[in-house]
Amino acid sequence: GRPIFRDDRDRDDFVGRLAAQAQAGGLIVYAWALLPNHAHLLVRTGRVPLARVMCSLLTGFAGAFNRRHRRRGHLFQNRYKSIVVEEEPYLLALTRYIHLNPLRAGVVPDLGALERYPWGGHSALLGHVPRPWHALDDVLGQFAGTRREARRRYRAFVADGVSQGRQPDLIGGGLRRSAGGWETLATLQRGRERWAFDERILGSGAFVERILKEAAPPPGGIAVAGRSLPALIAQIAAACGVHPAEIQSGSRRRPAARARAAVAAVAVTRLGLSAARVAKALGVSAVAIFQAIDRGLAELRTRGLDPDRLAKGIRQVK
Repeated sequence: GRPIFRDDRDRDDFVGRLAAQAQAGGLIVYAWALLPNHAHLLVRTGRVPLARVMCSLLTGFAGAFNRRHRRRGHLFQNRYKSIVVEEEPYLLALTRYIHLNPLRAGVVPDLGALERYPWGGHSALLGHVPRPWHALDDVLGQFAGTRREARRRYRAFVADGVSQGRQPDLIGGGLRRSAGGWETLATLQRGRERWAFDERILGSGAFVERILKEAAPPPGGIAVAGRSLPALIAQIAAACGVHPAEIQSGSRRRPAARARAAVAAVAVTRLGLSAARVAKALGVSAVAIFQAIDRGLAELRTRGLDPDRLAKGIRQVK
């Protein structure tokens, strides 16, 4: 893929935005690494849903990147890929795997250079590059009770992983990892006798089944949610004083754009529809849908519309 980090200004900007999310309580960051054309993150979500955190992080970075390099257009070719992970026993294995990525990709020549590579969490865990927002003790505490001994054992643990190379079992499979709401879960379920091996989830069968149960749609079901877009568009069009066809046309006229953002917000955050499906219905890109969510929620508040109540009414549409 094309480079998303052209220089240290880009890398510093991305890390600053990641730090801001961590400090605001949006993420707990266990491991991270920047490579020329992508980044790896191992995080635990906080008070804010992951989709909203990643939207803020990636769209903010993309806008700043375009301004710095005087370019236009999309920076990211498609949505970030995500995989849900069972903390035990995968936390340490994934931390090591992610932190070795710069060495594996040839960005640094050896382990000594990796320890001082500022654009990855390995140098932070070893204390060479201060990152107060990195959850150091959550990782180092798995190795020993004191930081000195924990770092010694962590360093040896990482060194032992160099010979293992790429590990497909730790990273799942292709775009099927991409979190796409209940629609994606249903698509993956079709035709499978056992659903406890979903490649978007890394963990034991019991863990996978629990996660999939938690991800189940609210009463009304996926099929109803899928049929509900026209009803949602019609309701919001009426509230905003625009024609449904204009919302679906991709029109940039301000009233239509505001109504479209409101539709996107309810469809993605409350009905669980994928950004790709909503984008197709509204005549815009999936990236535009993610960018519109916060604006849409603000528009709903301005108009005194409750997104939860809207979604509940839409699910009852037959």
